[in-house]
Amino acid sequence: MDTSKDQLAKRLPPMKLPAGITEDYVDCQESCGLTWHILKAGEPKKPLVLFCHGYPELAYSWRKVLPSVAEAGYYCVAMDQRGYGRTTGWPRGSFHEVDLNDFVFTNLVRDLVCLVYRLGYTEVFAIIGHDFGAVSSAMAALMRPDIFKSTVQLSHPYHPAPVPRLGDQPMRTKPDMQAELAKLNPPRKHYKWYNSTPEAASDWDNPPQGLDKFLRGYFHLKSAEWAKNDPHPLREWSAEAIGVMPEYYVMQKNQSMPDTVTHSMAGEDYTRTERWISQDELQMYCDEWKRTGFQGALNWYRAQTATTPQSTRDMLLYAGKRIEVPCAFISGRQDWGNFQQPGAMESYEDPEAVKPGCFKGATLVDGAGHWVQQEQPEAVVEAILSFFKTL
Repeated sequence: MDTSKDQLAKRLPPMKLPAGITEDYVDCQESCGLTWHILKAGEPKKPLVLFCHGYPELAYSWRKVLPSVAEAGYYCVAMDQRGYGRTTGWPRGSFHEVDLNDFVFTNLVRDLVCLVYRLGYTEVFAIIGHDFGAVSSAMAALMRPDIFKSTVQLSHPYHPAPVPRLGDQPMRTKPDMQAELAKLNPPRKHYKWYNSTPEAASDWDNPPQGLDKFLRGYFHLKSAEWAKNDPHPLREWSAEAIGVMPEYYVMQKNQSMPDTVTHSMAGEDYTRTERWISQDELQMYCDEWKRTGFQGALNWYRAQTATTPQSTRDMLLYAGKRIEVPCAFISGRQDWGNFQQPGAMESYEDPEAVKPGCFKGATLVDGAGHWVQQEQPEAVVEAILSFFKTL
């Protein structure tokens, strides 16, 4: 398949984008193997700000933020990450054919470094990420602080890499959470583990309720529109403690994610989220996912969770290293993502995780859940630009 930027532009219909945003393709096939699809706003040669999306999203998720940040004097670029959207060059094999080393964070940060250089820059003023993109943004700043000069995480707080055995001190190990969750009544399972299973992609690709209703429900349940979202810190990483989270995080053991959404959305008004994601905008997501399928994106879960050894081995290279560039955290106040990893929010104040003085504070936005940059974009822009002023 010809993946040159000109051929990709001809093959795929242009996206309907807000004023001030254009799309483009960036050829990095010779370096990281990708031809990136990007959305951009502002003038090249201005300070570069990168925006990394999460799951199940796209560069398109930043459409409400890019123009306003660009107007403040920055060149803003959001990319479809490896495994997502219109970016090509990533392995499209089945579950059993994929080399998960393509999706460990050293490789994902390498992807970002290659993109930065191909854009004509050697450093990034700020890298901003949401959800899984928040992990990308933190890892980029951790691994290459000489390039990524500051970082912001949205909806997924940073927590440090595992620490290896030191002398007679054993390496900290976590309990077998899946086994412990299965003992609950009724039995449960963690969504990250589920998303790492062979059947997850088929479930996401073929939801019985139809992709549009499934995604609409998934967005609804993780937003401030769902009245049952009342997050709070969890005391520990145990089945009993995390079992209080909604079923879109700690699922019923025998249910798929489409089943979970159908069950949790019973009696809910699906139209409430149209306030911040219109039918046309939702259709943009549906069209992209129908074209690519979900396996490429789900490979992130497989490579980053305890179901595979690749991520732990990969991150041991950075054991004991801390973030040493300015950083901030932004999230919706109604987002369980703030607390799904007990103690993660406190990592920013841990001198072994973040250099003292580098953390510039957290902003929790009322009236927003997990999709904060779409639910309350004005507040997110304000928080980002306030952080920039501290730099």
